[in-house]
Amino acid sequence: MRASNGRVGVILALVAALAALPVNAQERRRAGQTVDREVEVDLPDAPATTRDTRPAAPVQAPAPTRRRPGQSEDVRVDEPVVPSAPVGVAGDQRRRRPGQLEANVPTETGERASPGAPRGPRTPFNTNRRSGLLAVAKPDADAVYDKQLVEDRWQLTRQLGLTDFSRLDPYNQNTLKADRPVHGDWFFNLGLTSDSVFEPRSVPTPTGAQGDAQPGQLDVLGGTDQTVFAQTSILALVYYKGNTTFKPPDYEYRLTLAHQYNHVETDQARALRVDPRAGVDRSDNHLAVQELFFDYHIRNVSKRYDFDSFRIGIQPFTTDFRGFLFQDLQLGARLFGTRSNNIFQYNLAAFRRLEKDTNSGLNDLGKSLREDDVFAANLYWQDFPSKGFISQVSIVHNRNREGDEGSHFNENQFIERPASLGLEAPRNYDVTYFGLNGDGHFGRLNLTTSFYYALGDAEQGVFVARPTDIEAVFAAAEASVDFDWRRVRISALYAGGDEDPFDDKETGFDAIFENPVFAGFDTSYWIRQSVPLIGGGRVGISGRNGVLNSLRSSKEEGQSNFTNPGTVLLGVGTDLDLTPSFRLSLNANQLWFADTAVVEVARNQGGIDKAIGTDLSVATIWRPFASQNVILRGSFAALLPGKGFEQLYGDETLYSGLLNLVLAY
Repeated sequence: MRASNGRVGVILALVAALAALPVNAQERRRAGQTVDREVEVDLPDAPATTRDTRPAAPVQAPAPTRRRPGQSEDVRVDEPVVPSAPVGVAGDQRRRRPGQLEANVPTETGERASPGAPRGPRTPFNTNRRSGLLAVAKPDADAVYDKQLVEDRWQLTRQLGLTDFSRLDPYNQNTLKADRPVHGDWFFNLGLTSDSVFEPRSVPTPTGAQGDAQPGQLDVLGGTDQTVFAQTSILALVYYKGNTTFKPPDYEYRLTLAHQYNHVETDQARALRVDPRAGVDRSDNHLAVQELFFDYHIRNVSKRYDFDSFRIGIQPFTTDFRGFLFQDLQLGARLFGTRSNNIFQYNLAAFRRLEKDTNSGLNDLGKSLREDDVFAANLYWQDFPSKGFISQVSIVHNRNREGDEGSHFNENQFIERPASLGLEAPRNYDVTYFGLNGDGHFGRLNLTTSFYYALGDAEQGVFVARPTDIEAVFAAAEASVDFDWRRVRISALYAGGDEDPFDDKETGFDAIFENPVFAGFDTSYWIRQSVPLIGGGRVGISGRNGVLNSLRSSKEEGQSNFTNPGTVLLGVGTDLDLTPSFRLSLNANQLWFADTAVVEVARNQGGIDKAIGTDLSVATIWRPFASQNVILRGSFAALLPGKGFEQLYGDETLYSGLLNLVLAY
């Protein structure tokens, strides 16, 4: 009985001792003890286990958050809160995406990645040598962690200890390239471009009427060799406000200045200037304002940043994908925007054309504005009629009243308006272009299409002194297929010609200001060079950087001419990306007049064939740094005369070379 009472006493003593111990982690925390929860991760040859037995800090009430004057108690959405503790632990219960780096993770020295950020409790790491496992003691769930309010998100890199890199480096953090605001959320972008061109060429050139630099030349045609050097320097300054990641800037001011020095040498006097005493070479330079506009973001019309914006000043504009009708930098106003998640894009624009410098082709603000207005409205529809293809409809009206001004001579004293063709009489006209254009792909087939129907009237014709109606058609298409690093292209173009220059209808198609990116564009002989119509007035059959046989004095200063022979082109080409930074292009175009009636009247020469000839070209593009900062282009083209061209200029094969170096910052 005495032994039994002893056992009962021992059991009661043990129960009392156990009852005095904390029964859960919460009571143990009240007693000032820590609770270690371990997560085991396989680690080979782990060091010996250490256990953190430091008492946990007492729980305190959160410190009051400081607020700036006028700031509400709620945290602003546009000012992200950066946690001082690793994402995913107590104090910030958000889950971290796979692969996402943790913000403000303590380093081995205990310092945080963001200098000056408040410290939170460190996470101890426990390692078990025997099991080869790493044990991480997680922080207390009830601990309080400080949060830092970032007032300027553009300065996060500075808080991370990163500063501006070299001002000459446009790819790393650089305030001059709008990577950071200059103040508030206003940004500045500086652009510098050097464009150097050396161009040897041969162009049909008439002998001088008053004299010639080479005695003994009595023929109509003189020497054809010419060389051109042009150095263009461009300075672009952009000052804008707003985040342009998903939407246009709220405000934008842009100024682009261009200066060009050019030097030309020819074989014939009067090829460059009216005065034969001026010699066979010419040097000139010109400073131009190419862009000067203000852009205002009117509003966002959807949560996906569909918008309406307004732009006024000298600005770029193109009416179609390839620059067939009007692509220029002109003075005007434009309302533009998007709808339905950028599926629809629209433009409403009005321009008053500036005069151009004769020898550089740049804008010339020293001259009065032309009486030549362009009004344009177009609508782009993405993924129509198929995904990957963009369709566009456009209406463009050209109102020209330069016939009321009399004659206009260029800086070399050659007449520009009216053109020295036919009656050589001033003329006014109104023409409306209805366009349907497309660009994109259908499966593997890349396709660009363009169609224009021109409808209008003129106060008098080129060859008749009475009002005329204008009705002309233009169509072009370029299809290509990619085979890995090779692209094969087929090009076709038709611009209607005038079959009777003496009737009351003009059916030859002409553009307002063309800059076609088509069929080899500026590496093609016929597109790059201007071939003069010798003996039928000082006009060109085709203009420089143009594909249309429009018989106008120039596209820069002349008027559109709808009494022309038209153009037909069929071409094939290939682009070979031999390396990521080197491309080789080959092009072959066959050219014809659509109708030769106008050329026969202008030259007073009958029976001219439609065949112009075969245009062969090869071009290379090398980008040594696989970027647009350094581009070296070289090309060579040859025009093999067809029967019609031989009847006009003889059977000499003409050539065009190009060396072009572009340096951009």
